[in-house]
Amino acid sequence: MKFTAILATAAFVAAASSAHANDPKATIADLDARPAKIGAPKVNGTEKAGEKDVPGLYFGERKINNNYDVVDAVRKAHNATATVFVKNGDEFVRVSTNVLTPEGKRGVGTQLARNAAYDAVSKGQQFCGTIDVLGTPYDSCYNPIKDGSGKIIGASYVGHKK
Repeated sequence: MKFTAILATAAFVAAASSAHANDPKATIADLDARPAKIGAPKVNGTEKAGEKDVPGLYFGERKINNNYDVVDAVRKAHNATATVFVKNGDEFVRVSTNVLTPEGKRGVGTQLARNAAYDAVSKGQQFCGTIDVLGTPYDSCYNPIKDGSGKIIGASYVGHKK
């Protein structure tokens, strides 16, 4: 009888862990916590993102543009796609991502599509729902990134392939 109870408990824990592992809200909380430990977000200067010149996005003294440590750690920990965008005019441009283009390169320099996620983060709100990323549906979450004065300077994204 005890062995059956142990097996049932182990199965429940495994199922709960699996569900939590694919929970975009938990994953984006992890993504946002990682650079926040480094310092407050800010923009400074101009940096290249693909072929574009965009604001440099920093957390503390650490530049996020073309730095993939955080997004790759999220992929490893959660098997999720992750991106950090910087706000450039009225666009959000990928400056750090593990999302690959059809050519197999990181999608740095590409813009957030004008969709429900764009509308929400532009207003300073979180968006969680299904979003198409390069033709594939993902359970995703997007959060605005705000500087110390509350100005929206970027956005974060995570997605789990459906």
